[in-house]
Amino acid sequence: MNKTLQVRISTIRNETADIRLLELTAVEGELPAFAAGAHIDLHLPNGLVRSYSLLNSQAETHRYVIAVAHEADGRGGSRYVHEKLALGDLLTISEPRNLFPVTEDASHSVLIGGGIGITPMLSMANRLQALERSWKLHYLTRSRATSAFLGTLAPYGERVALRFDDEQQGFVDMAALIAAAPEAHFYCCGPKPMMAAFVAAAEQAGVPSERVHIEYFQPPTEVQAQGGFEVELARSHRVIAITPGRTILEVLQDEGVATTSSCEAGICGECQTGVLAGVPDHHDFVLSDAERKSNKVMMICCSGSQSPRLVLDL
Repeated sequence: MNKTLQVRISTIRNETADIRLLELTAVEGELPAFAAGAHIDLHLPNGLVRSYSLLNSQAETHRYVIAVAHEADGRGGSRYVHEKLALGDLLTISEPRNLFPVTEDASHSVLIGGGIGITPMLSMANRLQALERSWKLHYLTRSRATSAFLGTLAPYGERVALRFDDEQQGFVDMAALIAAAPEAHFYCCGPKPMMAAFVAAAEQAGVPSERVHIEYFQPPTEVQAQGGFEVELARSHRVIAITPGRTILEVLQDEGVATTSSCEAGICGECQTGVLAGVPDHHDFVLSDAERKSNKVMMICCSGSQSPRLVLDL
Protein backbone atom coordinates (compact mmCIF):
# COMPACT_ATOMS: atom_id res chain seq x y z
CA MET A 1 0.00 0.00 0.00
CA ASN A 2 1.50 3.33 -1.05
CA LYS A 3 1.92 6.00 1.64
CA THR A 4 -0.56 8.86 1.66
CA LEU A 5 -0.60 12.33 3.19
CA GLN A 6 -3.00 15.19 3.76
CA VAL A 7 -2.77 18.43 1.79
CA ARG A 8 -4.88 21.55 1.45
CA ILE A 9 -5.92 23.25 -1.78
CA SER A 10 -4.27 26.66 -1.42
CA THR A 11 -4.80 27.93 -4.96
CA ILE A 12 -7.29 27.14 -7.73
CA ARG A 13 -6.85 28.85 -11.08
CA ASN A 14 -8.29 28.24 -14.52
CA GLU A 15 -5.38 28.18 -16.95
CA THR A 16 -7.80 27.80 -19.86
CA ALA A 17 -11.52 27.11 -20.18
CA ASP A 18 -10.79 23.38 -19.79
CA ILE A 19 -7.59 23.24 -17.70
CA ARG A 20 -7.64 23.90 -13.96
CA LEU A 21 -4.50 24.40 -11.89
CA LEU A 22 -4.40 23.27 -8.25
CA GLU A 23 -1.71 24.24 -5.75
CA LEU A 24 -1.52 21.77 -2.86
CA THR A 25 0.26 22.62 0.39
CA ALA A 26 1.06 20.54 3.44
CA VAL A 27 -1.34 20.65 6.37
CA GLU A 28 1.77 20.66 8.56
CA GLY A 29 5.49 20.47 7.92
CA GLU A 30 7.13 20.09 4.52
CA LEU A 31 6.07 17.90 1.65
CA PRO A 32 8.21 14.92 0.57
CA ALA A 33 10.80 15.76 -2.05
CA PHE A 34 10.24 14.84 -5.68
CA ALA A 35 12.19 14.84 -8.93
CA ALA A 36 11.12 16.26 -12.28
CA GLY A 37 8.77 13.89 -14.10
CA ALA A 38 7.09 12.64 -10.91
CA HIS A 39 3.35 12.39 -10.33
CA ILE A 40 0.99 12.04 -7.40
CA ASP A 41 -2.27 10.15 -6.99
CA LEU A 42 -5.21 12.29 -5.99
CA HIS A 43 -7.68 10.41 -3.77
CA LEU A 44 -10.94 12.20 -4.50
CA PRO A 45 -13.77 12.35 -1.93
CA ASN A 46 -16.04 10.38 -4.29
CA GLY A 47 -13.72 7.36 -4.09
CA LEU A 48 -11.91 7.84 -7.40
CA VAL A 49 -8.10 7.90 -7.54
CA ARG A 50 -6.42 9.77 -10.38
CA SER A 51 -2.76 10.44 -11.23
CA TYR A 52 -1.44 13.88 -12.15
CA SER A 53 2.08 15.07 -13.00
CA LEU A 54 3.78 17.61 -10.77
CA LEU A 55 4.57 20.66 -12.86
CA ASN A 56 6.42 22.89 -10.40
CA SER A 57 10.12 23.03 -9.56
CA GLN A 58 11.53 20.04 -7.71
CA ALA A 59 13.42 22.54 -5.54
CA GLU A 60 10.13 23.47 -3.87
CA THR A 61 9.17 21.63 -0.69
CA HIS A 62 6.19 23.77 0.35
CA ARG A 63 3.81 22.86 -2.47
CA TYR A 64 2.82 20.50 -5.24
CA VAL A 65 1.23 21.96 -8.37
CA ILE A 66 -0.91 19.94 -10.79
CA ALA A 67 -3.13 20.78 -13.74
CA VAL A 68 -6.28 18.86 -14.67
CA ALA A 69 -7.86 18.90 -18.12
CA HIS A 70 -11.65 18.50 -18.11
CA GLU A 71 -12.33 15.30 -20.06
CA ALA A 72 -16.01 15.33 -21.00
CA ASP A 73 -15.92 11.65 -22.02
CA GLY A 74 -13.63 10.54 -19.17
CA ARG A 75 -14.40 8.35 -16.17
CA GLY A 76 -15.43 11.18 -13.85
CA GLY A 77 -12.22 12.19 -12.10
CA SER A 78 -11.53 15.39 -14.02
CA ARG A 79 -15.20 16.38 -13.87
CA TYR A 80 -15.11 16.10 -10.08
CA VAL A 81 -11.96 18.24 -9.87
CA HIS A 82 -13.52 20.94 -12.05
CA GLU A 83 -17.00 20.93 -10.55
CA LYS A 84 -16.63 19.95 -6.89
CA LEU A 85 -13.22 20.85 -5.43
CA ALA A 86 -12.91 24.24 -3.76
CA LEU A 87 -10.27 26.47 -2.22
CA GLY A 88 -9.34 25.25 1.25
CA ASP A 89 -10.51 21.65 0.75
CA LEU A 90 -8.44 18.93 2.39
CA LEU A 91 -7.35 16.09 0.13
CA THR A 92 -5.52 12.80 0.50
CA ILE A 93 -2.70 12.24 -1.97
CA SER A 94 0.03 9.67 -2.45
CA GLU A 95 3.65 10.53 -1.98
CA PRO A 96 5.29 11.42 -5.32
CA ARG A 97 6.28 8.52 -7.57
CA ASN A 98 8.54 8.93 -10.59
CA LEU A 99 8.17 6.65 -13.60
CA PHE A 100 9.37 9.34 -16.03
CA PRO A 101 12.72 10.61 -14.66
CA VAL A 102 15.09 12.94 -16.46
CA THR A 103 18.60 11.82 -17.38
CA GLU A 104 20.33 14.83 -15.94
CA ASP A 105 23.75 14.25 -17.51
CA ALA A 106 22.50 13.83 -21.11
CA SER A 107 24.35 15.89 -23.70
CA HIS A 108 21.00 17.17 -25.01
CA SER A 109 17.33 16.58 -24.11
CA VAL A 110 14.27 16.99 -26.33
CA LEU A 111 10.94 17.37 -24.57
CA ILE A 112 7.72 16.83 -26.54
CA GLY A 113 4.45 17.72 -24.84
CA GLY A 114 1.06 17.50 -26.51
CA GLY A 115 -1.94 19.19 -24.89
CA ILE A 116 -2.11 18.45 -21.17
CA GLY A 117 0.99 16.29 -21.71
CA ILE A 118 2.92 19.52 -21.26
CA THR A 119 2.65 19.21 -17.47
CA PRO A 120 5.61 16.90 -16.73
CA MET A 121 7.67 18.84 -19.28
CA LEU A 122 7.33 22.04 -17.25
CA SER A 123 9.12 20.51 -14.27
CA MET A 124 11.68 18.87 -16.56
CA ALA A 125 12.44 22.15 -18.34
CA ASN A 126 12.82 23.91 -15.01
CA ARG A 127 15.25 21.26 -13.80
CA LEU A 128 17.36 21.15 -16.97
CA GLN A 129 17.55 24.94 -17.00
CA ALA A 130 18.66 25.00 -13.37
CA LEU A 131 21.40 22.48 -14.22
CA GLU A 132 22.42 24.59 -17.24
CA ARG A 133 21.97 21.59 -19.54
CA SER A 134 21.21 21.66 -23.27
CA TRP A 135 17.50 21.13 -23.99
CA LYS A 136 14.62 21.94 -26.34
CA LEU A 137 10.87 21.78 -25.72
CA HIS A 138 8.27 21.22 -28.43
CA TYR A 139 4.76 22.14 -27.24
CA LEU A 140 2.05 20.87 -29.59
CA THR A 141 -1.54 22.05 -29.09
CA ARG A 142 -4.75 22.71 -30.99
CA SER A 143 -4.71 26.50 -30.70
CA ARG A 144 -3.26 29.40 -28.74
CA ALA A 145 -6.59 29.90 -27.00
CA THR A 146 -6.58 26.35 -25.60
CA SER A 147 -2.89 26.32 -24.64
CA ALA A 148 -2.01 26.51 -20.96
CA PHE A 149 1.26 27.84 -19.48
CA LEU A 150 2.36 29.97 -22.42
CA GLY A 151 3.36 32.68 -19.95
CA THR A 152 5.34 30.18 -17.89
CA LEU A 153 7.28 29.07 -20.97
CA ALA A 154 7.89 32.54 -22.45
CA PRO A 155 11.10 33.27 -20.44
CA TYR A 156 12.79 30.23 -22.00
CA GLY A 157 12.76 31.97 -25.37
CA GLU A 158 14.04 29.94 -28.32
CA ARG A 159 14.42 26.80 -26.21
CA VAL A 160 10.64 26.41 -26.64
CA ALA A 161 9.04 25.71 -30.03
CA LEU A 162 5.26 26.21 -30.14
CA ARG A 163 3.05 24.50 -32.70
CA PHE A 164 -0.67 25.20 -32.98
CA ASP A 165 -2.78 22.93 -35.18
CA ASP A 166 -5.04 25.74 -36.35
CA GLU A 167 -2.08 27.83 -37.53
CA GLN A 168 -0.01 25.16 -39.29
CA GLN A 169 -1.07 22.60 -41.85
CA GLY A 170 -0.49 18.90 -41.32
CA PHE A 171 0.79 16.83 -38.43
CA VAL A 172 4.17 17.52 -36.85
CA ASP A 173 7.03 15.70 -38.59
CA MET A 174 8.32 13.50 -35.77
CA ALA A 175 10.98 11.95 -38.00
CA ALA A 176 12.48 15.35 -38.76
CA LEU A 177 12.30 16.36 -35.11
CA ILE A 178 14.23 13.24 -34.09
CA ALA A 179 16.73 13.56 -36.95
CA ALA A 180 17.55 17.11 -35.83
CA ALA A 181 18.90 15.79 -32.49
CA PRO A 182 20.48 12.39 -33.22
CA GLU A 183 22.25 12.02 -29.86
CA ALA A 184 19.50 13.39 -27.63
CA HIS A 185 17.38 11.81 -24.95
CA PHE A 186 13.73 12.17 -25.96
CA TYR A 187 10.77 12.63 -23.59
CA CYS A 188 7.23 12.47 -24.93
CA CYS A 189 3.79 12.77 -23.34
CA GLY A 190 0.51 13.57 -25.05
CA PRO A 191 -2.56 12.19 -26.81
CA LYS A 192 -2.61 8.77 -28.47
CA PRO A 193 -2.01 9.81 -32.12
CA MET A 194 0.96 11.96 -31.17
CA MET A 195 2.46 9.24 -29.00
CA ALA A 196 2.01 6.62 -31.71
CA ALA A 197 3.69 8.87 -34.27
CA PHE A 198 6.63 9.54 -31.96
CA VAL A 199 7.15 5.87 -31.03
CA ALA A 200 7.01 4.84 -34.71
CA ALA A 201 9.47 7.55 -35.73
CA ALA A 202 11.89 6.69 -32.92
CA GLU A 203 11.82 3.02 -33.87
CA GLN A 204 12.28 3.84 -37.56
CA ALA A 205 15.26 6.06 -36.71
CA GLY A 206 16.79 3.35 -34.54
CA VAL A 207 16.97 5.50 -31.43
CA PRO A 208 18.22 3.25 -28.59
CA SER A 209 15.49 2.43 -26.07
CA GLU A 210 17.51 3.95 -23.22
CA ARG A 211 17.17 7.35 -24.92
CA VAL A 212 13.41 7.08 -25.54
CA HIS A 213 11.26 8.05 -22.55
CA ILE A 214 7.47 8.05 -22.82
CA GLU A 215 4.60 8.57 -20.41
CA TYR A 216 1.01 7.86 -21.36
CA PHE A 217 -1.96 9.64 -19.82
CA GLN A 218 -4.25 7.58 -22.05
CA PRO A 219 -3.60 3.87 -22.64
CA PRO A 220 -2.57 3.21 -26.27
CA THR A 221 -4.60 -0.03 -26.27
CA GLU A 222 -7.52 -1.41 -24.30
CA VAL A 223 -6.87 -3.74 -21.37
CA GLN A 224 -7.24 -7.35 -22.49
CA ALA A 225 -8.42 -9.23 -19.41
CA GLN A 226 -6.92 -12.70 -19.62
CA GLY A 227 -7.80 -14.74 -16.53
CA GLY A 228 -7.70 -18.51 -16.39
CA PHE A 229 -5.03 -18.86 -13.69
CA GLU A 230 -4.59 -18.63 -9.90
CA VAL A 231 -2.91 -16.13 -7.64
CA GLU A 232 -1.58 -16.99 -4.21
CA LEU A 233 -1.40 -14.16 -1.69
CA ALA A 234 1.86 -14.80 0.17
CA ARG A 235 0.94 -12.90 3.33
CA SER A 236 -2.40 -14.61 3.92
CA HIS A 237 -1.75 -17.85 1.97
CA ARG A 238 -5.07 -17.42 0.18
CA VAL A 239 -5.38 -18.89 -3.30
CA ILE A 240 -7.81 -17.07 -5.58
CA ALA A 241 -8.88 -18.09 -9.06
CA ILE A 242 -8.73 -15.33 -11.69
CA THR A 243 -11.62 -16.23 -13.95
CA PRO A 244 -11.35 -15.78 -17.73
CA GLY A 245 -12.16 -12.30 -18.94
CA ARG A 246 -11.27 -10.61 -15.64
CA THR A 247 -8.16 -8.86 -14.34
CA ILE A 248 -6.30 -9.73 -11.15
CA LEU A 249 -7.22 -6.32 -9.73
CA GLU A 250 -10.94 -6.78 -10.37
CA VAL A 251 -11.06 -10.20 -8.72
CA LEU A 252 -8.97 -9.18 -5.70
CA GLN A 253 -11.16 -6.13 -5.11
CA ASP A 254 -14.27 -8.33 -5.26
CA GLU A 255 -12.63 -10.65 -2.72
CA GLY A 256 -12.01 -7.78 -0.32
CA VAL A 257 -8.23 -7.78 -0.72
CA ALA A 258 -6.66 -4.38 0.05
CA THR A 259 -5.23 -3.01 -3.20
CA THR A 260 -4.59 0.42 -4.65
CA SER A 261 -5.29 1.47 -8.21
CA SER A 262 -5.85 4.55 -10.32
CA CYS A 263 -5.75 4.30 -14.12
CA GLU A 264 -6.67 0.60 -14.32
CA ALA A 265 -4.96 0.58 -17.70
CA GLY A 266 -1.27 0.01 -16.91
CA ILE A 267 -0.02 3.57 -17.30
CA CYS A 268 0.31 5.01 -13.79
CA GLY A 269 2.11 2.37 -11.71
CA GLU A 270 -0.21 2.72 -8.71
CA CYS A 271 -1.08 -1.01 -8.59
CA GLN A 272 2.52 -2.28 -8.92
CA THR A 273 2.78 -5.52 -6.98
CA GLY A 274 5.72 -7.74 -6.09
CA VAL A 275 5.87 -11.19 -7.71
CA LEU A 276 7.46 -13.93 -5.58
CA ALA A 277 6.91 -16.88 -7.94
CA GLY A 278 5.44 -17.52 -11.37
CA VAL A 279 5.81 -15.73 -14.69
CA PRO A 280 3.65 -12.65 -15.33
CA ASP A 281 2.28 -11.81 -18.76
CA HIS A 282 3.08 -8.11 -18.86
CA HIS A 283 0.74 -5.69 -20.64
CA ASP A 284 1.61 -2.42 -18.91
CA PHE A 285 3.20 0.73 -20.33
CA VAL A 286 5.27 1.55 -17.25
CA LEU A 287 7.89 -1.11 -16.57
CA SER A 288 11.22 -1.16 -18.36
CA ASP A 289 12.31 -4.14 -20.43
CA ALA A 290 14.69 -5.14 -17.64
CA GLU A 291 11.91 -4.97 -15.03
CA ARG A 292 9.64 -7.13 -17.17
CA LYS A 293 12.37 -9.71 -17.74
CA SER A 294 13.09 -9.89 -14.01
CA ASN A 295 9.46 -10.96 -13.32
CA LYS A 296 9.76 -9.45 -9.85
CA VAL A 297 6.98 -6.86 -10.22
CA MET A 298 3.81 -6.47 -12.27
CA MET A 299 0.79 -4.23 -12.76
CA ILE A 300 -2.20 -6.25 -11.60
CA CYS A 301 -4.71 -3.95 -13.30
CA CYS A 302 -3.79 -5.14 -16.79
CA SER A 303 -1.23 -7.97 -16.73
CA GLY A 304 -1.93 -11.69 -16.53
CA SER A 305 0.10 -14.86 -16.10
CA GLN A 306 2.06 -17.21 -18.31
CA SER A 307 2.17 -19.78 -15.50
CA PRO A 308 -0.76 -21.61 -13.85
CA ARG A 309 -0.15 -19.73 -10.60
CA LEU A 310 1.41 -16.43 -9.52
CA VAL A 311 2.54 -15.84 -5.95
CA LEU A 312 2.08 -12.16 -5.14
CA ASP A 313 3.48 -10.11 -2.29
CA LEU A 314 0.03 -9.32 -0.91
